[in-house]
Amino acid sequence: MQNADGWIRRYHAADHSPIRLVCLPHAGGSASFYFPVSRALSPAVDVLSVQYPGRQDRRHEPGFTDIGAYADALTSALLPWLDRPTALFGHSMGAVLAFEVTRRLERDHGITPVRIFASGRRSPSSFRHETVHLRDDDGIVAEMRELSGTDAAILGNEEILRMVLPAIRSDYTAIENYRAAAADTVKAPITVLTGESDPRTSREEADAWEGHTLGGFDIHRLPGGHFFLAGQQERILEIISEGLAAATRKG
Repeated sequence: MQNADGWIRRYHAADHSPIRLVCLPHAGGSASFYFPVSRALSPAVDVLSVQYPGRQDRRHEPGFTDIGAYADALTSALLPWLDRPTALFGHSMGAVLAFEVTRRLERDHGITPVRIFASGRRSPSSFRHETVHLRDDDGIVAEMRELSGTDAAILGNEEILRMVLPAIRSDYTAIENYRAAAADTVKAPITVLTGESDPRTSREEADAWEGHTLGGFDIHRLPGGHFFLAGQQERILEIISEGLAAATRKG
């Protein structure tokens, strides 16, 4: 099930759940990445998976090359779904989008998500000069292989790969040019999940998320690299469930 403008996928509708979880994919990722999360948490949690433009059934739409514009559009798409307490889970670029969407919800709409789960990403103000978006197609594919975040079947299928590369380049352009100040904060509590051997996020860069919330903060260091999620599904689901249960009790 999806909404009219294409942003939201709701694979396992949980109409009677007291809480929603919005899942935001990584750069180049799609909503289906979170199908297993939706299946595992339903019906206790109503899981919404975000489908970015430029991929799968939205492949003919241009991708965003600016995180601010990305967050503006996604915030508008989410507003009709905020009729119950809502948390956001984002991996890599999705973690930054979760933070920026939360800033807009709090600032412009007076809505504070019950929690942000920021996975596989250094803090918003921890900037690194990166230029993957300037590489040729082969260079971008090499980055995807290094991080092991893309299905091997896609990397080996030339036709599919050429279809998704424009979206991946757009996403990398957006995230690599993103800047946030150390003073940029949200009221929502933040739970950070990070891979112990992630080459894209150091221990200090993950810890720095604490400075971006006026609410509670906790961090979970898990075995693995940038896509540690692949080998830690059970533990990640526990962390999400515990965080949402605490928010439900508080509410």
